[in-house]
Amino acid sequence: MEIGISFWIGFFVFVIVMLSLDLFVFNKKESAISVKQALVGSAFWIGLAVVFNIAIYFLLGQVKALEFVTGYLIEESLSVDNLFVFIMIFGFFKIDPKHQHKILFWGIIGAIIMRAIFIFAGVALIEQFAWVMYIFGGFLIYTGLHMLFEKEDAEFNPEKNIVIRLFKKIMPITHDMTSPDFFVRKNKVLYATPFFVALLFIEASDLIFAVDSIPAVLSVSKDPFIVYTSNIFAILGLRSLYFALHGIMAYFHYLKYALSGILTFIGIKMCVNEVYNEFGYGFSISNFTSLGVILTFLTVSILLSVVVKMRNEKYKKEPVTKG
Repeated sequence: MEIGISFWIGFFVFVIVMLSLDLFVFNKKESAISVKQALVGSAFWIGLAVVFNIAIYFLLGQVKALEFVTGYLIEESLSVDNLFVFIMIFGFFKIDPKHQHKILFWGIIGAIIMRAIFIFAGVALIEQFAWVMYIFGGFLIYTGLHMLFEKEDAEFNPEKNIVIRLFKKIMPITHDMTSPDFFVRKNKVLYATPFFVALLFIEASDLIFAVDSIPAVLSVSKDPFIVYTSNIFAILGLRSLYFALHGIMAYFHYLKYALSGILTFIGIKMCVNEVYNEFGYGFSISNFTSLGVILTFLTVSILLSVVVKMRNEKYKKEPVTKG
């Protein structure tokens, strides 16, 4: 079955309905989201993604379904790394937990628009210039290796960021946080609040994140519908995932090594497969193999993080004996 305009219309209607329910029904009153609520929300969005993939399986076939689940898993795993950035942003601007959902909601609206631009541009580039796959692959390999060796204690200071410096030249920023609005008017002058500045950083971090994630998913499928829907389903569940994982980030200490391995592997896969498809040399790495590698990296990193965390807590509880 061909992916016609009806598929796209149906998907966008679905997204609009779900976002409207999220903002105006389920989270009408601003309040801090508990871990239990976040876990239920995460299970809900993951369940929707599973149902959607089952529909893809019956309507579009096994290959498209495998592409979707692999792309979704890549996007979801890389999203977890982005959550660390969100924690730093909210911590720096001292955003109350009950207001964080609102910022993440509007951040997702921006992400949905930006992802569409990135994906269609990426697919168009690949269709016109197949050698772009080598650039994407090389970039992912570089990003994966850079992530492996980057310092974990890098200081986060928005005041030094070029985006904020440029924005301050356009609009004044107030430090007043009495109201959770993005803009306030004082003495007939419109000011941006720290809530809006935090939103700017959320959007900027997602833009940087998309530069890695979009080429990674394009290694799995060049079908815009599969790439976009797998991205959006992962993004829609990002808010619930953030609140669910916020208190247990210590159990993901070794996640960056898994993400480094995943990005490096996907970059190698893109280059190897392009050589095979273009020249017939070597071999091709299937999406099924990619799915297995991704799951292995994530499972090992999480298990190792849990074991190390439990061991450290055990040592802290043990009494110190004097000789």
